[in-house]
Amino acid sequence: MDREIPLDKILFLDIETVPMSESMEELPEPFRKLWEKKAENILRQEDMTAAEKFERAGIYSEFGKIVCVSVGFFNNGRFRLKSFYGDDEKALLKDFGELLDKGPFEALCAHNGKEFDFPYLARRMLILGLKIPAMLDVAGKKPWEVPFLDTMEMWKFGDYKHFTSLELLAAVFGIPTPKDDIDGSQVAEVYYKEKDLERIARYCEKDVLTTARVYQRYKGKPYVADENVTSVTWES
Repeated sequence: MDREIPLDKILFLDIETVPMSESMEELPEPFRKLWEKKAENILRQEDMTAAEKFERAGIYSEFGKIVCVSVGFFNNGRFRLKSFYGDDEKALLKDFGELLDKGPFEALCAHNGKEFDFPYLARRMLILGLKIPAMLDVAGKKPWEVPFLDTMEMWKFGDYKHFTSLELLAAVFGIPTPKDDIDGSQVAEVYYKEKDLERIARYCEKDVLTTARVYQRYKGKPYVADENVTSVTWES
C-alpha cells in the first residue's frame, strides 16, 4: 500500500490456533498419514516422533483450526476490542467475515500477519466453505492494492532475514505489556485441557492492543492509554 491509511480505518487483529484434534491419534484419516509425512519434513533437527510434533500442528492451516479472532479499532479517541471465539470455527469465522464486509475498514494490521494471520484466515474460510471477504481475497491483486499492514514487516526496513517478536518491539518502544499467565505455545493446552476460551480471548486481545500501540509508535504518535481502551467479547 502506498498511501497513508487513517488510523480509524485500520482493523488490528490477532488469531489463536490449535491442532484440529487433541492428539495425533484422534486425527481422522487420511490426515494422520498426511501429518506423519508432514512431520518428516519439519523440525528435522529435533529427535521427536510425529505424535510429539503434533502439538505444533496448529500453526498449519491444513492441520489446525482457529479458536479465537480478536480485533481492535480506534473510534473517537478510544480503542475498542472485540473477540470472536468458540468451538465452532465456522460460526466464529462467519461472524468475523461479516464484520469485514460491513465495517468501514480500509486495511488490516497484524504482527507477522502477512506470513501467518491473513493467509491462515483465508485458507480456513476456504476449507470450511465460507466466502472469503474482499479484504482477505487478494488473489490477482497488485502489491499496492493489497490492504495488509504488518508491524513486523514495517520493522524490517528491507531486511528479509530479520524476525522480531511483538514482545520485543513493545519493550524497545517502552510499551507496557501485562504479565500474562500463558503464551502462544500454551494455547492448545488451555483449549483442550482447561477448556477456557475466555482466557484465550483475553490473551489474544492483549496482542491486538500491543500491535496497535506499536503501530502508533511507528507513526510518531503516543500510544493509546489504558483508560481509553474498552473490551466487548462474545462467544460465537
